[in-house]
Amino acid sequence: MTAAPTRQVQEAALAWVVAQRGRFALGDDALAPDGRVNSTWKPLGELAQVCATLVRHTSHADPLHAHVRDLLDFAWRETGEGELLLRLQRAEPFATYPLEVYAAFASAGLRHPGYEEAAARVARTRGWRLTEQDPTRSLGVLLAERTSGLRPHADPDRVLARTWLGGLPEPWTFERPSGYAVTHVVFHLTEWGRGGPGVPPALADYLTDWLPAWLETCLEAHMWDLACELLATAVLLPAPPNTETLAGAWSRIADAQQASGALPEEGGFEALPDGPGFAYSYHSTLMAAFAAGLTAGRTSRPDSGARLAPGGQGVPG
Repeated sequence: MTAAPTRQVQEAALAWVVAQRGRFALGDDALAPDGRVNSTWKPLGELAQVCATLVRHTSHADPLHAHVRDLLDFAWRETGEGELLLRLQRAEPFATYPLEVYAAFASAGLRHPGYEEAAARVARTRGWRLTEQDPTRSLGVLLAERTSGLRPHADPDRVLARTWLGGLPEPWTFERPSGYAVTHVVFHLTEWGRGGPGVPPALADYLTDWLPAWLETCLEAHMWDLACELLATAVLLPAPPNTETLAGAWSRIADAQQASGALPEEGGFEALPDGPGFAYSYHSTLMAAFAAGLTAGRTSRPDSGARLAPGGQGVPG
């Protein structure tokens, strides 16, 4: 596989994100009791999560590194360098999303001691430990706790066993919700390509066998967002990914990407009355940049494992 498809996709995707940077900014309703988290904190947190990984996987000499660093710094400034997260945590002490957003910044060394102190107090309560969530989300909270210096509130192995992927289900039961559950379990186990315990051998073998078929299904259905998440997942497995499979997938992603760099979540933009709207583009475009950056780094080091240290250097698993 040549580096051209992934580089082309990553450059175009990041160019779109840079051009749309203001759309990731927090609005006046970010701290409102009835604020819409999915249109305020969620996009900003996902921008931070992707950039916190890509800043490690691009050389300082690469022009993309400066773009990613600027985006990460922008996202941190939008939080008041953590101060707004502290206010949010005080307003919603048992909501987990502030910690999940904060952890992305903390992984890049951007920390707010006051937030961590307040979060630690809440994390010691029974109410925090008993917050009801689906297992995949709980695994993400455990990652956020560990990254933020908090004691994990549950045993990660027990939580993992309760996820869809952890149960090694019949591969033909794969569908959209389980697809996103699969990818996020792997993201949590690998700290979004920044380290972590990694994917256990039994799960890695299962994904090595079945992920290519699931990826092909998503590509045929033009489910570009999930396809990009699966491409990132393939790169984060311990065994080197099948470069022939990845090459064909990336060519199709590149064909679906618009000249602006935007990638639709599904299908194309022609059916949308207002064209490539931000809400329909931002996550899939971020995932394209994320997966492409991981793929470019991994295929240039075919013997590296899924546990990656700062700068993208392999760490023995």
